[in-house]
Amino acid sequence: MKKELQIFLTAMMFYTRIPVPRWVNHDAEYLNKATKYFPLIGWIVGVAVALVFMGANYLFSPSVAIILSMVVSVLLTGAFHEDGFADVCDGFGGGWTKEKILLIMKDSRVGAYGVIGLIFMLSIKFYLLSSFSAAQLTFVLIAAHAISRWAAASFILTHQYVRENEDSKAKPVAKQFLVAHFLIASLFGILPLLLFKNVYVFLLIIPVYTMKIYLGWYFKKWIGGYTGDCLGATQQLCEIIFYLSLLALWKFI
Repeated sequence: MKKELQIFLTAMMFYTRIPVPRWVNHDAEYLNKATKYFPLIGWIVGVAVALVFMGANYLFSPSVAIILSMVVSVLLTGAFHEDGFADVCDGFGGGWTKEKILLIMKDSRVGAYGVIGLIFMLSIKFYLLSSFSAAQLTFVLIAAHAISRWAAASFILTHQYVRENEDSKAKPVAKQFLVAHFLIASLFGILPLLLFKNVYVFLLIIPVYTMKIYLGWYFKKWIGGYTGDCLGATQQLCEIIFYLSLLALWKFI
């Protein structure tokens, strides 16, 4: 039980800025095992963001409440996934070979592609969230943060990590994923869909995972696999796809 707790706290340490006990260390073995809790971290982030939205919605307009919830999401994760998305925009936007793409993503500076990508991504996310009612957003946020992290985590099972060296600014990344651990991650990632009490919502797994498949094909084509930045970009894009697909689905159910 203590070992499992340490594995969970390892996930908390790597994927959020939430404080953990000092005895939790940077153990690569625990990081690999902690990936099964990545979608569960989405629950924690989603619940926190939903609570901030509900509280702020009592005091301010829905738009202000949504912006504040987005800010909290970034603060809780240290912009972990947004930074990965920006690096992917820079790398694949400015590089034409595997070596050049990886070199650009390794650079700690954010370029034009990254800035433009972040502006579009955050703007789209804001307007999509604004399309939901206040009552809907609580469940939407929890489910979106969980299932998008599940899609990103699945890369570790289906694709190869491509960084050949560790002397980079690359974020710590799990590189091993047992099938049993993937099943646990799948449970944590998909279970929040039950909050909607509508069986059709499970259809959203299809567009979310389709986005992951496309990104997997794209990343493999250009760099032969994935990096930590690719996982961050996948989480952000799959979160947006979840919002889009849910809005589309609700027009027909």
